[in-house]
Amino acid sequence: MIFFGTSRDSAAWAGPSCKKKRGKKENQFKVIGKKKMMWLPMFLNVSILSSRPFAAASQVEVHSVMVDCTVTSRFAHTVMTSKALNKANASQEIFFEVELPKTAFITNFSMEIEGQVYVGEVKEKEKAKKQYEKAVSSGQTAGLVKASGRKMEKFSVSVNIAANSSVTFILTHEELLQRKMGNYEILTRIKPKTVVQEFQIVTNIFEPQGIAFVDAHFLFITFMKISGPRIKGKLNSTYSSPSQAHISFSPTMEQQRKCPGCDGTIIDGDFVIKYDVHRATTFGDIQVVNGYFVHFFAPPDLHRVPKNVVFVIDRSGSMSGTKMSQTRQAMLKILKDLHEEDYFALIQFDHNINSWKDSLTKATKENVAEAMIYVERIRDSGGTDINGAVLRGVNMLVKDRQEKRLLERSTDMIILLTDGNPNSGESDPQRIQENVRSAIGGNMSLYCLGFGNDVDYSLLDVMSTQNKGLARRIFEASDATLQLQGFYDEVSSPLLLEVDLRYPENAVDFLTTNHFSQLFNGSEIVVAGRLTDNDLDNFMVDVFGQGVGRRKWPKFRDNAEMERRLVKRLWAYMSIQQLLEKRLSGAPDEKVNATAKALEMSLQYGFVTPLTSMVVTKPETEDGTQSPLIADKLTEGVLHVLSHACVPTFSPTTSSLSLKRCRLVDGDPHFMIELPDKDDALCFNINDKPGTIFTLVRDPESGILVNGQIIGDKKTPPDGKINTYFWRFGIVHQTLGVRLEVSTQEISVFQDSKWVKLLWSDTSSLKGPNVDLLVTKDRSLLVTLKDSVKFVIVLHKVWEKHPYHRDYLGFYTLDSHLLSPSVHGLLGQFYPGIEFEVSDLRPGEVPEKPDATMYVKGQELNVTRGWQRDFRRDVKNGENVPCWFIHSNGTGLIDGDASDYIVSGLFKTV
Repeated sequence: MIFFGTSRDSAAWAGPSCKKKRGKKENQFKVIGKKKMMWLPMFLNVSILSSRPFAAASQVEVHSVMVDCTVTSRFAHTVMTSKALNKANASQEIFFEVELPKTAFITNFSMEIEGQVYVGEVKEKEKAKKQYEKAVSSGQTAGLVKASGRKMEKFSVSVNIAANSSVTFILTHEELLQRKMGNYEILTRIKPKTVVQEFQIVTNIFEPQGIAFVDAHFLFITFMKISGPRIKGKLNSTYSSPSQAHISFSPTMEQQRKCPGCDGTIIDGDFVIKYDVHRATTFGDIQVVNGYFVHFFAPPDLHRVPKNVVFVIDRSGSMSGTKMSQTRQAMLKILKDLHEEDYFALIQFDHNINSWKDSLTKATKENVAEAMIYVERIRDSGGTDINGAVLRGVNMLVKDRQEKRLLERSTDMIILLTDGNPNSGESDPQRIQENVRSAIGGNMSLYCLGFGNDVDYSLLDVMSTQNKGLARRIFEASDATLQLQGFYDEVSSPLLLEVDLRYPENAVDFLTTNHFSQLFNGSEIVVAGRLTDNDLDNFMVDVFGQGVGRRKWPKFRDNAEMERRLVKRLWAYMSIQQLLEKRLSGAPDEKVNATAKALEMSLQYGFVTPLTSMVVTKPETEDGTQSPLIADKLTEGVLHVLSHACVPTFSPTTSSLSLKRCRLVDGDPHFMIELPDKDDALCFNINDKPGTIFTLVRDPESGILVNGQIIGDKKTPPDGKINTYFWRFGIVHQTLGVRLEVSTQEISVFQDSKWVKLLWSDTSSLKGPNVDLLVTKDRSLLVTLKDSVKFVIVLHKVWEKHPYHRDYLGFYTLDSHLLSPSVHGLLGQFYPGIEFEVSDLRPGEVPEKPDATMYVKGQELNVTRGWQRDFRRDVKNGENVPCWFIHSNGTGLIDGDASDYIVSGLFKTV
C-alpha cells in the first residue's frame, strides 16, 4: 500500500474526503498530537506529514503509483514506484510505506529527489546497526518502522522534501511463488483512501511449461472477476502465447471515485492473481539457463496416501471464549473431511492431558460422529503442558505402529494447536524441543498452529522444522476457523512420501534440498543447482518415493528467452531460504556454517534477509545532517518496536566498564543493568508492599523524572509469597512541560493544558512538539522526548481469570547517555557507569547457580549467578539473560537503602 498525506490542524479541517457526505470518517485519519493526518494514498503506503499546521491537502500532489511484476518460471520480480510532489512553500516530511509478501526478499530501495538518486546498499546487519547507532547517538532520526501481518510485511521510511520539489521512491523485491491448493498466487494490497492521478498495476507471467489458467480478481470489487483472455471494466487479462499472460489494472481517476466529484475511492483491499501451469510429464520439467538448472516436480494423477493424524488441542484458560469456539468449529469440519482409510486421535490438554481413546481410530462414519460429540464438549481451564501433550501423541503413534494397527503404506503426523506458552510440566523451550525431537526420531511429521500473538511462535517454528513439518500463525479474527481449515487442507492429502530427487554426481553441484518428507496434493517440489557438465543427453534424474525408484530423462528447456541471471538468482534465493531454516533447527556446528554461508550469499546476491540490512543514506536536511535508513527483514514473532532497543556491542572483557546502554525493570519487580562491554549483567529485586511508589530515574539538570508504582497479586498464593509488579509509571520532563501517566489500562499525556488519552487496545501514535508516542496494540509504548532519551514500556497481559496474577508493565531506557552525569534513581544511578570485580566462584545452594564475591563501591558482597527475564524481543516469554544477582533489595549495589527511593506521589520527588 502507498499513502500520501498532509497534516492539518483539526480546527481547520474542512471535511471528509467525499464532499457529498460530510459526516465523520475517523478511519481516514490518524491522530498525531492535536493534528489530524489526512491520507492521500496510493498503493505502497506513503504518507506526507506537513511541518506546518495549516498546510492544505492540495499542496501535496500524488503524481503516480506503478507496480510492475514480472514472473518467470514462478520467480517473481516486483518493482514498486511512486512519485509525489510537495507543492507547498515549505519543506514537508514524506513517509513511504510498503507491504510486501513475507516470503520476499528486498533487493533494492532507492529515492530520486530533484534528479539526485540515493541508492540502497545491502550490508551485514551488525554493520548496519553500528551505522544506525552512530546516527542516533548524534541526535539524528534513522530506521524503519516494521510490522507483520498474515501474508505481508510492512516497511516504512521518511524523508524531508523541500518546497516545490518531488520525490520518487523505488522498491524492488523478489520471491519464488509457492504452489498451494493447485495454484500460484500473486497478491497486491491496495488501500489508496483517495483517487490517484496515474495508477497502474501490471503483471507479466512467462511459464515455459505453458499456462493452464489465469484468474485475476479484486477482493473488494467482487463483480469484476476475470479469467483468461476476457477484458472487462478496468482489468485487462490477455494471453500473448500459450506460455505468456499479461494482466493490467489501470483505472482512471473517475473510475476510482466512489461518486462523481468525490475524493473517496472504491478501491480498498487485495488484488489477487492465481494461475497454474500444464504438467505433461510424470517427472516434471527442468529448465536450464546459463549453467544453472531448476527442476519443478509435481506429477499429475497420483493417488493420496492414507494418513494417521493425532490432533493435540490446547484447552488452557487463555483459549477461553472465541478462540475455543472457533477451534471446535474448525475441528468439526476437519473431522468430516477425514477419509475412511485414515486413522485419527484426539488429545486435549491444559496442565492435565486427556485422550479421547488410548489409540488411533479408523475414520469410519460412526467413529467420526462419536469424535465430533467429544470435540463439542471440550472446555477451557488450567495451564499449558505442551511437552507432555505432544509426547502423548508421539507415544500413541509409536505404539500403534509397533502393534501394526496402522496401514504400512501410510504417513504419520501430529497437528498441535496452542495459543500460549509452556507453563506446566516441562517449561524450558530448548528441553521441550530436545524431548520432542528425540521421541519422534524422524519417523513422523509435526505441524504446529500458533493461535494469536501471545504464543511462543519461535518454539513452535523450531519444533516443527526439526520434525519434518511446518508452523503457521493463526490470527485472532472472525475467520480463524477458516484459517485452521485452510492449513489442514494444505497438509491433509499426501501423495508421495520420502521423496528423493537424485542427479548425476559428476554433472551437478551446489544442489538445494533434494529430499522431501512428503509431497502434498496441489503443491510442488522445486530443486535448483549448478551444472558442471553441459552434455544434457546423459543427464538422468532418479526419483524415489513410496519405496519405488524410477529413472528418467526429464524434459529439458534451454530457455533463451529467460533472463540469463534469473535461474541463478532463483537458485540463490532457495539456497538462502534453506540455510536460514537450517540455522534454526540444525546441529550446533550446522547452525554456525549455515549462518555464515547464508550471510555470504545474501551479500553476494543483494538480498535483505534476517542477516542483512539495506542501508540508504538520507539526503541532507536543512540543518545539514545526514542519517541512514535501515531496512531489515522480519522474522515471525519479533517485537518490531524494540528491534533497535539496547542492542549490545560486544568487546573484549575488561576489568572496568562504562554503561551507556539499556537499564530496565520488568517482572516481580526485577531490575537489570546490562554490561555490554563485559557481555554480562547485574540484577536485583526490590520487595515492598503493594502501592509503594519508587523513583526510577531523576535528572535534575534536564528536568526528567520517572516514578513507578507497584501492585500485588489478587490474593495470597498457596506458597504465601505475594508477587509485586509495576503497574503504573509517571514520566515528567519539567523543561519541556511534558507529563505522562502510563498504567495497564491506558496512557495519558498532559500537553497544551489538557490531558489526551490513548488505549492499549489500538495501535496508534501521537506526535507533539516535545514528545512523540507510538503504541503497538496490547504490546508496547515508545516514548520519545524531544532531543532527549527514549523509554519503552512493555505491557504484559495475564489471563484475566488467573487466580493470582494481574497485568503489569516493564520499563526500558534507550539512549541513556543523553542524560546528565547527575542522574540518579534506582535505575538512573547506573547510567553514568559502575566498576566492579567478581572473584572466588564457589558452589551455591542450587547447583546450577554458583555464588561468588563481588567488590563494588568499596564493599564486599555475596552474589549468585542466575538469570532474569528480558522481554524486549519476546513480550510473552522473555529471554533468560545471565546476570549476577545482588541479594537483599540490592543492598551494597544501590546507593543507600531501597526505602530512600520511596515517594508519596506518581509525580513527586524525594
